[in-house]
Amino acid sequence: MNTRRALAFIFCTVTLDVLSLGLMIPVLPTIVLGFMDGDTAGAAEIFGVFATVWGLMQFLFSPLLGAMSDRFGRRPIILISCLGLGLDYIFMALAPSLTLLFIGRVISGITAATISTAFAYIADVTKPEARAKAFGLVGVGFGLGFVLGPALGGLLGGIDPRLPFWVAAGATLLNAAFGWFVLPESLPPDRRMAFAWKRANPVGSLRLLASHAQLLGLSAVNFLGGLAHQVLPTVFVLYAGFRYGWKEETVGLTLALVGICSAIVQGALVGPAVAWLGERRILIGGLVFGAIGMTIYGLAPTGMLFWAGVPIMALWGLSGPAALGLMSRLVGPSEQGQLQGANNSLASLSSLVGPAIFSLTFAHFIALPGSPWPGAPFLLAGLLLAAASVAAWSVTARSRPAGPPR
Repeated sequence: MNTRRALAFIFCTVTLDVLSLGLMIPVLPTIVLGFMDGDTAGAAEIFGVFATVWGLMQFLFSPLLGAMSDRFGRRPIILISCLGLGLDYIFMALAPSLTLLFIGRVISGITAATISTAFAYIADVTKPEARAKAFGLVGVGFGLGFVLGPALGGLLGGIDPRLPFWVAAGATLLNAAFGWFVLPESLPPDRRMAFAWKRANPVGSLRLLASHAQLLGLSAVNFLGGLAHQVLPTVFVLYAGFRYGWKEETVGLTLALVGICSAIVQGALVGPAVAWLGERRILIGGLVFGAIGMTIYGLAPTGMLFWAGVPIMALWGLSGPAALGLMSRLVGPSEQGQLQGANNSLASLSSLVGPAIFSLTFAHFIALPGSPWPGAPFLLAGLLLAAASVAAWSVTARSRPAGPPR
């Protein structure tokens, strides 16, 4: 197998998945508003339902697709999901009613759950000691997608609100066709596992995480980190406008800076850092940097000081690939899909509960006389990351996976 070519396709798949989702961000609220005859309050409620249902589909179907890839192989699941996602974007581009647009969003949540299978593919084709670096490179795809997607979606949406859907469909279908010719199967038949519904549902898949003390502990670390991350999409725009008076242009540039710094860390620093310090130290250190960055965000009295926290926060990106690398060593080859599906379900669960926690925290503290703590949501996120770093230190100290001691 040409591992480099296969990883390049996985990188493109993840990048296009995230890019396509980013394309929707500027235009989907506008389309929903159009169906609501200008009722902004009603459109906001409906859009919230759209977001929640999308996260719910990820939670439900990530373990299913992961388990199916353990049984039938990674290649068919990835290619079918890419094809389904591309066709769904066409469906949403043509949707003549809010109901059909909602159905399209549900399908999008299901087909986009293939990211867990992509991570399982990486675990199949890389050695345990090289997985953190490979996961980090795929993390660059996330960063690029989140930077380029909303910007491109805004430009295309200015021409026609439906145009981003067509562009996303074309890019995704082209990637599926490309994958048909270049993507080999990574999981041979003798390493596959029989399909069972008890492992393919969210609750059943989470049992795998409880099968090993260190795996369970690292899952808790990932959940706390995912929960803390929800503060950014939930309150950043409102916080920046409330505290610093930033307009859309400044917010967009700041988000681009965040994405660029994150891509640099995950693309250029993860591999050398893991080789030098080991996954355990990188995991703990990344979480500590994240806690410091969140604290800077929450306490910064000016926008300049907020920007100073961006490169520090970006070092948090070291922790994710390190955690995935450690976890992938604790399960067998036939369970990698189930593991990544369970991880994605945890991430989806954090996206379901996180927005409520941080939005209510923000609303409460800015309503106090004089608004003394507008950055309270970021300080709360910093506490969550500090707790995650302590948990990571504790669980990896008790039992370390095979490999060079660090």
